[in-house]
Amino acid sequence: MSDLLKRRIALLSNPEHIAVLDQNLHGIEREALRVDQQNRLSSLPHPVGLGSALMHPHITTDYAEALLEFVTNAEPDIATALDELDAVHRFAYQHLGDEMLWSQSMPCGLPAEPEIDIARYGSSNIGMLKHVYRRGLALRYGKSMQCIAGIHYNFSLSEKFWQVLQTHEHMPGSARDFQSAGYFALIRNFRRYSWLLMYLFGASPALATDFLRGQPHKLERLSDDTLYLPYATSLRMSDLGYQSNAQSALSIKFDDIDHYIQSLNEGVGTPFPAYEKLGTKDGDDWLQLSTNLLQIENEYYSTIRPKRVIGVGERALGALAARGVQYVEVRCLDVDPFEPIGISLETSRFMNAFLLFCALEDSPTSPDQCRWANDNFSRTVTHGRQPNLTLCKDGVPVELRTWAHALLQQIGASAVLLDDRTNSLEHGNALARQYAKLEDITLTPSARVLEAMQQSDNSFAAFGMRQSRSHAAGFRERPLPQEQQRLFEQMAQESIAAQAALETEQSSSFDAFVENYLGSVG
Repeated sequence: MSDLLKRRIALLSNPEHIAVLDQNLHGIEREALRVDQQNRLSSLPHPVGLGSALMHPHITTDYAEALLEFVTNAEPDIATALDELDAVHRFAYQHLGDEMLWSQSMPCGLPAEPEIDIARYGSSNIGMLKHVYRRGLALRYGKSMQCIAGIHYNFSLSEKFWQVLQTHEHMPGSARDFQSAGYFALIRNFRRYSWLLMYLFGASPALATDFLRGQPHKLERLSDDTLYLPYATSLRMSDLGYQSNAQSALSIKFDDIDHYIQSLNEGVGTPFPAYEKLGTKDGDDWLQLSTNLLQIENEYYSTIRPKRVIGVGERALGALAARGVQYVEVRCLDVDPFEPIGISLETSRFMNAFLLFCALEDSPTSPDQCRWANDNFSRTVTHGRQPNLTLCKDGVPVELRTWAHALLQQIGASAVLLDDRTNSLEHGNALARQYAKLEDITLTPSARVLEAMQQSDNSFAAFGMRQSRSHAAGFRERPLPQEQQRLFEQMAQESIAAQAALETEQSSSFDAFVENYLGSVG
């Protein structure tokens, strides 16, 4: 444990300061494909009963039209957010007909690429911008990649938290700048240690054979319809997932907010010859928003992002530049196929302790650290359960399990801090379950998936359908109370009305809107 971590734990343990932890906020975004009873991707549009995918605060779509995304509020207690997520699932199932939500991160049986529908958001300029952006993603990466699902974990520490640290560490500068610097320190530590999350929570060691569309790969055949790697934890986060040869030319810097914004702006503003050949339009039909390395900053795929709540039509980078970092969005968690809502309370409690540790621990800047972090992450997603697997720590080989034990001990200090404030053992118990996964590798989700697949002739599709049907039955057996049902129905109707108003009120052309939007961050 570093001296800085010890001092900060001691500071926050003081009764005068520990209450700042009450203001931490947590939220979940869960993605899930709509599938039919034959394990096929839904070809139906977004259900009208769910409201407007553009304007609904809790139910939207991600890249594909069939890829639902459920969003909770940011809550002081993650258990409250998970209850909200459960309620959204229960409401959604009342409007899915015979369809189900796919239980895994890697997709079900997919049709030919032209038959995969890109998400649509109506005729407003902002709705069309979201759709054209996704056209560009399909052009650049293929539509199959737009059907991968994940869990996004949103986490923030209060302004008061950062003020306490700044005051007691006698750091100069504005509160906003100190807070942004603190979040970037958290991000650097997250990138150093996120391999641990892949070992503990990775749940995609296998995928459907037809997902790769005949592309070359190094996976092994588990059955006629399933490919895998014997020691993989998360193939979703490997180079088979959402990757781009063009993005390999990017060098995104996480030293501080200014370098981060500058390096992402370079990606958004740098032409890429292959995309230039495609152009932005085919006649009057938009193909992509730009021909640069990135259409917009959201295209850069990262395991964690600094975020700020944005207004309608506002750029993410513009919000960061104007108002600083407000929270982080963790993007590397697989959907847990054993959990109906895709993530457990135990996992969430551990995530809170892990992210607090990342915020409190010393976080030096170093190009070597970044390179080692990337290598360690890649090795863990493809070989994380391999006996005696070694990673690189400060340039020195170390066994994964040895380093993981040491990290869990350090994270334990954050867990104790959180439990002391709530007078509970919830975070400590969640931490203990992670120690158990180091002692018994069969307890990891990736190992459990492979074991459970044996009951279905090692078929990825059959296992996925079994879990999906089980989860669907559970939600359908628990309809919402009438009052809560009415609230959801009202939100759906209001979102449809809000989209209609947006489409009626807009005045500028789409071409002018795109030009203004792309030029809004310098």
